[in-house]
Parts: sequence; C-alpha cells; structure tokens
Amino acid sequence: MTPIPPPEPLNPEGKARSVGVEIEFAGLPPNDTAELVRELFGGKVAMISAHRIKVSETRWGDFMIELDTQYAHPDDEVMNTGPLDDTEWGRERHQMKVDFHTRTRELIGDVVTGLVPTEIVCPPVPWDELDDLDALFKALRDHGAKGTDDSLLYGFGLHLNPEVSSTEVGDILDHLRAYMLTAEWLREQIDVNITREVLPHANPFPNAYALKILDPDYSPDLDTLIGDYLEYNPTRNRELDMFPLFAHLRPDYPHPIFRDRLVKPRPTFHYRLPDARLSEASWGSVVEWNRWLEVERLAADKTALAERATGYVTKHTQSHTTRWLQKLKSWMGEA
Repeated sequence: MTPIPPPEPLNPEGKARSVGVEIEFAGLPPNDTAELVRELFGGKVAMISAHRIKVSETRWGDFMIELDTQYAHPDDEVMNTGPLDDTEWGRERHQMKVDFHTRTRELIGDVVTGLVPTEIVCPPVPWDELDDLDALFKALRDHGAKGTDDSLLYGFGLHLNPEVSSTEVGDILDHLRAYMLTAEWLREQIDVNITREVLPHANPFPNAYALKILDPDYSPDLDTLIGDYLEYNPTRNRELDMFPLFAHLRPDYPHPIFRDRLVKPRPTFHYRLPDARLSEASWGSVVEWNRWLEVERLAADKTALAERATGYVTKHTQSHTTRWLQKLKSWMGEA
C-alpha cells in the first residue's frame, strides 16, 4: 500500500514531514526484535539495560525496543543520583545500591517477559517512506509477534506521531476541531478492539470540550488553548494526546503534567487510537496514516470545517423535544 500525500507535505523548515511510529505486541522479546530491526534497516545494536535496547545509525535514526513496563528498567533518578557523601564508604554504598536496583529491575523484566508487551519506538520516518517501514510489520508477523486481535488480554496499540505542518495556534486548533468531527468515523473504520475500548489509554474527548472548541467564536491564544485543554482533559489518556506538542511549544507551562517524564516534547500530534493489527497481512502504518489524513484534509478545508462544526454544535445543543420532533419528521418523510 502506498502512503497518500497529506494536504501539506512539508514541515515549517521546508522538509518532508516525518511520522513517528510506536507499536506494542507480544510473542517476541526485545533481543529478537532488535535483530529484526538491524537486519531490515542496518545499524548497530546496543544494550541500554537488560530489557531496553537501542538500534542506532539506521537509515532513519535510532529505534528503541523495550519491555513496555517501567519496572523492568532502571530508574533514572536512582541511576543518576550520586552518593550522599564523597567518601570511599559513601561511594561504595551508592554503588551497592545501584547494583542492587539494576539487578532487581532485570529480574522483574525476566519474570514479566511474555506477560507484558514489547514496544518499538521508531525514529521519525518521512511520510512518503512509511511503506518501507511496513516491512518491519511483516517481519514481526513472520516471526510470531502477536497483535491486538490475538487475545482478549492484548490491549495493544499503534501510535502515530505526525509532525505538524505549522505551529500557529489557529492551525493547531483547526486540527483539533477536525479531529473532534472525524473521531467517530475513525473509530468505525478501525473497529477499535473491545479490550482497548475498555482500557483508558485512548479515551474519547468529552462532548463538553468538543462543544467548547467547535464554537465559531472560540479564538484562543496558545496559553488559553492549553489551559482549556487541561481543564477538560487533565490526562494523557486521550485518543489524540496533545501534551507532547504543547510541551514542545510551551516547555515552561506551569502545570505538573508538563514535568511528567512520560510527556516527551515534540512538534507532533500524538495519535493513540489505532489497534496493533499484526494478525492482518495487509495492515501497517500506511493504513493508519491514510486514515489519519481524513483529519488533515478536513482541517485544510476551512469552509467544510466551519459548516461541520456549526452542524455539530447545533445538533448537540438542541433540546430533547427538538431532537424528537426532528426524528418524527424524518420518519414521516420516509413513510
């Protein structure tokens, strides 16, 4: 499958926009996964810790492969904090603490391997090379990797991180509005797995927030946009997580979530809705990129965006009586 060009194919620097891809799966440990990446895209394999591996110097940059649980990896705070005092005994005691912590986390990883997913975090890939990246998904399938549909216990997802074409507040707002109007269609197209529907990782936006930003009079500056988002969405667990982009644009924004180590600032939308459909031979990042573009096309069509936003607000602010009368008229027209 070929990736469809976006309405705006270039980033603000005039280069092809890139897409970060993250995928979770079972059935293949990090070591074997790293070797697959190296065989496909070149590079050098380096052990960061027992269950976290980097494949560097590939054609696109660095791949990170790891068990998807923080408890299988050494804690940066423990590893980076020095001894309490600069004495021989202080240094020895600190090293014993680090060694014990590292070994404990390694053992935890050994125990949970096979129970928690492996995750690949790919480097940014130009949008028109996503079909080359999809060779990785075929290789994962061929080597026994299991995706969302292989078990009711597998709430695995694929995340896309499309680089923004503009960091202007109006453009960001248009994409948010377009997403609100497209989310139901995306869920239907993906047919989101029931397990992932139940889990909180890709929750839909509250309707009250959609009504707020779809109001034609809503014209915020960046801090107001961020503040309103936080008021209605004080969590990373949204189908379109805006915190990486907001943290990139406003790294000093005064809210604790901007200091969360899991919020990685970058000039991208963090789209978390798709399943990891490794059981489907035709599925890959291109499929989900092409679906995502429905959002970008609507955001680029200002007339259609305004019309659909007005229709949404009108529909969802009508009284129950008005809705009932409209349905009655529709039924009578069909009779």
